[in-house]
Amino acid sequence: MDSEVNEVNPTVSVIIPSYNCERYIAETIDSILGQTFQDLELIVVDDGSTDRTREIVNSFGHPVRLVTQQNARVCAARNRGIRESRGKYICLMDHDDYWFAHKLASQVKCLEEHPEAGAAHSPFILWHPDANGNFPPPQSLAPQGDLEEVSAEDSGWMYHRLLFDCVMLTSSAMFRREVFDKCGNFDESLPYSEDWDLWFRISRAYPFIKLRQPTTLYRQHPQQGNRVVRDIDYRTVLLEKAFNRWGLTGPDGQSADRKKFMRQLAKYHADFGLHHLQAGHVQKASESFLKAWKRNPMQPKYLAYIAAGFLGWRPKW
Repeated sequence: MDSEVNEVNPTVSVIIPSYNCERYIAETIDSILGQTFQDLELIVVDDGSTDRTREIVNSFGHPVRLVTQQNARVCAARNRGIRESRGKYICLMDHDDYWFAHKLASQVKCLEEHPEAGAAHSPFILWHPDANGNFPPPQSLAPQGDLEEVSAEDSGWMYHRLLFDCVMLTSSAMFRREVFDKCGNFDESLPYSEDWDLWFRISRAYPFIKLRQPTTLYRQHPQQGNRVVRDIDYRTVLLEKAFNRWGLTGPDGQSADRKKFMRQLAKYHADFGLHHLQAGHVQKASESFLKAWKRNPMQPKYLAYIAAGFLGWRPKW
């Protein structure tokens, strides 16, 4: 799958939205430049960093291109990168994640062999630091076996599965360019679950293909967006919006079970409440627990959480 870099029309455009990531950005870029597939351009859209991120990115030279903008959040940075890109296929990588060397080659091959698919993705590995904050060497976590094998049971039309879980990590995916023309870009009004929102729209038009082996290390650290306590429960808002717009049935006729869907909604409401209760927001948490119970009255623990919260109980993670 190796090929010479094409200055005019690269096969793959890799887009990294960056913000104050001087600690990790070089390792992320190195993992892209070390791919076995080399017909690519790498666009780093810096979203107003105030540390050395831009200096580090500029030090790489070709084929890394730095695009800068005032801080407008990750969706705007991703969308800017999509507009700037020229590749047949597009990858969107977070600024602190890592790719194994086979990632691009495996996914280009996958999409070429499955012209009906709008995206190819893979499992990922949670990359945890040790007690001193050091991450294990990537190659110590590298997958074994057939790196191009497709997981048939996890491929196909995904709408009915997306009603329960996001199913696809942004950094692990590759998209056809025309997907964004047909389905739109990231919703810049969303600070969270913006990827899930786009996956829903794509899932109404295209099937997904999933490789069996991991391609991506998903770095875990306290600054991640999924650890932030937010005022709005974006997950349940997103799922209710999808349900109201499209129902439970995908374009291929496969449907999600209604009771199971309501139980999942309840679980997400409860998770949101537990995060707020841990932060001491008792009233906000109680509102979420009540919503959870209304979605799944067979779980009295949701009402018990309300009483426990007002009595001073706080969950531990």
